[in-house]
Amino acid sequence: MIEQDDFDINTRLHTIVRGEDEAAMVESVGLALVKLPDVLNRLNPDIMIVHGDRFDALAVATSAALMNIRILHIEGGEVSGTIDDSIRHAITKLAHYHVCCTRNAEQHLISMCEDHDRILLAGCPSYDKLLSAKNKDHMSIIRMWLGSKEMVRVMRKKGVEHHPNFRAVKHVPFDQFIQLVAHAGCIIGNSSCGVREVGAFGTPVINLGTRQIGRETGENVLHVRDADTQDKILQALHLQFGKQYPCSKIYGDGNAVPRILKFLKSIDLQEPLQKKFCFPPVKENISKDIDHILETQSALAVDLGGTNLRVAIVSMKGEIVKKYTQTNPKTYEERIKLILQMCVEAAAEAIKLNCRILGVGISTGGRVNPREGIVLHSTKLIQEWSSVDLRTPISDTLHLPVWVDNDGNCAALAERKFGQGKGLENFVTLITGTGIGGGIIHQHELIHGSSFCAAELGHLMVSLDGPDCSCGSHGCIEAYASGMALQREAKKLHDEDLLLVEGMSMKKEETVSAFHLIQAAKLGNAKAASILRTAGTALGLGVVNILHTINPSLVILSGVLASHYVNIVKDVIRQQALFSVQTVDVVVSDLVDPALLGAASLVLDYTTRRVQ
Repeated sequence: MIEQDDFDINTRLHTIVRGEDEAAMVESVGLALVKLPDVLNRLNPDIMIVHGDRFDALAVATSAALMNIRILHIEGGEVSGTIDDSIRHAITKLAHYHVCCTRNAEQHLISMCEDHDRILLAGCPSYDKLLSAKNKDHMSIIRMWLGSKEMVRVMRKKGVEHHPNFRAVKHVPFDQFIQLVAHAGCIIGNSSCGVREVGAFGTPVINLGTRQIGRETGENVLHVRDADTQDKILQALHLQFGKQYPCSKIYGDGNAVPRILKFLKSIDLQEPLQKKFCFPPVKENISKDIDHILETQSALAVDLGGTNLRVAIVSMKGEIVKKYTQTNPKTYEERIKLILQMCVEAAAEAIKLNCRILGVGISTGGRVNPREGIVLHSTKLIQEWSSVDLRTPISDTLHLPVWVDNDGNCAALAERKFGQGKGLENFVTLITGTGIGGGIIHQHELIHGSSFCAAELGHLMVSLDGPDCSCGSHGCIEAYASGMALQREAKKLHDEDLLLVEGMSMKKEETVSAFHLIQAAKLGNAKAASILRTAGTALGLGVVNILHTINPSLVILSGVLASHYVNIVKDVIRQQALFSVQTVDVVVSDLVDPALLGAASLVLDYTTRRVQ
């Protein structure tokens, strides 16, 4: 195929040792390592492009890395489920630049401490041809290959070539292969082609065994993990053969090659070759030498609320070992000073409690850049809290890695690790407290958005002429259903002497709050009940919008107001949502302290490499 494409071939290298066992692969890699140094010395390339996850690609990457040649790896960060994963990730660690095909693969590379600036999300180069190829003449190609007698060895052993309905070949040129795949009734096997390229045509696929079980796939792929079970394979064929699925663009949009060329041209060949890994900042560990076997692995969790500043030692199982609470200071200087003081005290106490602190997780209101550990700008409840680098001072003081994220995102992480979202692929958490926030888990991962502004669910607009919101707009969920909104309505009723009913009393100095409104509604105050019902309806309409947009499998209401809203929200879904999402359940969080548990999850998920 390389010859047919008229490439100038400088060197021919024969390295594949005959045989199909593991030893043959090892010998092939060894033979390649012996021959490659001479070839690379003669070629002296600026950049070595290595593709995929084959063992021979590992030999090329190893040789280039040891000979100080820049490596660009294509299709890193993916997960398949076999030895291919180990080879692919090994090449990733050797490579200086990365071209990946999917958003998940990009995130995997970042999690593997690869430099984000050296990663290009381009899509799969194959898709550039795949997405424009289906309308070509295919019948002549099919007829040509149905006449082939070149059978694969293993199929000969089974006598398949004697069956009139079967033809088997070792290789089909790519352009012709595309046409066969595009018009096939079904593809069956364990090749990555089935779960990657075939999605471009929506051709049904049956993936046998576990080789590709970890890869992202379109809905056209049906897995038969126990591939030795004949009945399952026959059932899968019955379900898949002849179906037509929608085109899947998970692996590309047809514009990968121009992106890759532009990326190659942007590489500065004069910059230092030494590869850098983007580890989270860690200082020298100053903890005492104690028996780690007896220690409880824990996180230091910090919750920056509008009223209180809380720090807790949280164990791996989600147990809050010890908690410290102080009033959140109004100024930046006082707040930073108090955070450091409380963290130092908690870290010292952790040693006495035999807890090994793995890192610090911080949950705070506002928009956060979690990559840099910076609060970009905060809510009005936390003053003097914009463009604040939290990671550096805390890491420098405690000599521990530090993670920072928005409080809504942290609540979703807490549910994923310790709550009702555990094990779920897609769910949404809504916090109903002083404000309204939330977090979105999609395909087991937290969604941050392009500018770290995803899941601002409190500012979904549910009315064009609703009450003013703290964000500057009006008609937002938060303007109806937050604690601040209920407090506003409670004050209006109280000023008109319409709040208190029999069974209620208030001291003169007591501040009217949302809970006075709730108490009044429970005791029969019709106006209070109406306000609460309107708030719950607004929240319910917001949830309907979320169901129609994200289609999660579960909605979790968290926060102090959740139990008062859950039934109203369910009623709104039954009345307003599309039939296809009316079965999505809405539950109240059973976590006692989701903010602290979510902050702890930032640490525990990363340092223990567990995401579920």
